[in-house]
Amino acid sequence: MKGSRKIAVVDDDFEMGRLVKDILINEGYEAQAYSSVSEALVQFKKDLPDVVITDLKMKEIDGMMFLKKLQADYSSVTTIMMTAFGSIETAIEAMKAGAYHYIVKPFKNEEMVLLVERALERSVLTQENKILKRELKHSFSLESIIGKSPAILEVFDMVKRIASANATILITGESGSGKELIARAIHSLGPRRGKAFVPINCTAIPEQLLESELFGHIKGSFTGAVNDKKGLFEEANGGTIFLDEIGDLTPPLQGKLLRVLQDKQIRPVGDGKLKQVDVRVIAATHRDLETMVRDGKFREDLYYRLKVIPVRVPALRERVEDIPLLVENFVKKFALQNNSIVSGVSSEAMAMLLAHPWPGNVRELEGVIERAVILSRSKVIDAKDIFSGALESAKSSIEKLFEGNPTLEKLEEHYIKRIMSQVNFEKEKAAKILGVSRRTLYRKEREYGMVSAEVPEPTED
Repeated sequence: MKGSRKIAVVDDDFEMGRLVKDILINEGYEAQAYSSVSEALVQFKKDLPDVVITDLKMKEIDGMMFLKKLQADYSSVTTIMMTAFGSIETAIEAMKAGAYHYIVKPFKNEEMVLLVERALERSVLTQENKILKRELKHSFSLESIIGKSPAILEVFDMVKRIASANATILITGESGSGKELIARAIHSLGPRRGKAFVPINCTAIPEQLLESELFGHIKGSFTGAVNDKKGLFEEANGGTIFLDEIGDLTPPLQGKLLRVLQDKQIRPVGDGKLKQVDVRVIAATHRDLETMVRDGKFREDLYYRLKVIPVRVPALRERVEDIPLLVENFVKKFALQNNSIVSGVSSEAMAMLLAHPWPGNVRELEGVIERAVILSRSKVIDAKDIFSGALESAKSSIEKLFEGNPTLEKLEEHYIKRIMSQVNFEKEKAAKILGVSRRTLYRKEREYGMVSAEVPEPTED
């Protein structure tokens, strides 16, 4: 750790600069001394240090001017000021201008070492915060939803087209497919991006508390209501509320939500007055709401109110070609978070990842890669590093496929259907994976009733 941290000592007193450099080298740091600011700045353009220790009083340019130059051009560098006793006030001014700390000459070796250790800790935290801020800035932008498959590109196009609208949106898709990311992208690309995005999982809050969470309550409206409380609709006023797993709302709450969508008004629990709200509603579910409507489990009028603009997020098995991109992104993310040397996956591991059905979708893949990054002992994740749960699931899928001793013809039908589904029914891709011509694929589709006999047969072999 120490050897990887670079420290620059800048002091026109050659002996002092060399002394500080030797102290740090003896402690295991990589240190370099410079007798002038201009010499240091030339080197900084090639190789920027983590910490700069500079004297406050120098002939060429004083430490304050040097500090301002560093703050302007290299804000990530942590600076320590060395000063004589009579210049402490100036050193404090330097701290106000951005220096990390100061040390008074003459100093003890252990004082300098301890201050450098703390400065490096600060430098690491500063870098981590910058990375975090950068990630947060892009986390909910469309660019953070990774993929190049036709299935996900279609979703990207839809998000861009609907982001500026104010209509209610219903996002459907399997658990773990990224519905909340899509909702956040819609919000961040639209005119409400400067306002709140308020997510709520309708299954995570007990039924008896959900109404209060959504619409708020007034003091004394029920046991435990000791103060007035704003609901999430009011918290999201001017912005967006994301109602995840909307299919789990009880019938009474479905009715109250319908009134909010119709009238743009909420009534806090126990309050006789209505409150006006300006909120864009984005709902999501992994359930088949249309079937629930037919079965009388979900209000038809609410369903159509929610489904003004429907967006379907494809399952990961429908966008298999996105798996390498997702894996690369997750490896970088978790290697950074866990200070890991892992930088990629082997071809065998990738083949295993591509073959897995991913019932938990992107969320499951992310968990598998995080675990593999943490447990891997080399730079490349191998097949043995992949989460055993994935292997068991794949094994289970294969065993299920052979239940009842199916015929070879039945296995072939199942395999063709699976490949067709994985490539979003693009015939050329499917034929290439299956190792057959498009004409042969067409004959197999017709044989297994996958296409109408009226569809013309392709001419090429």
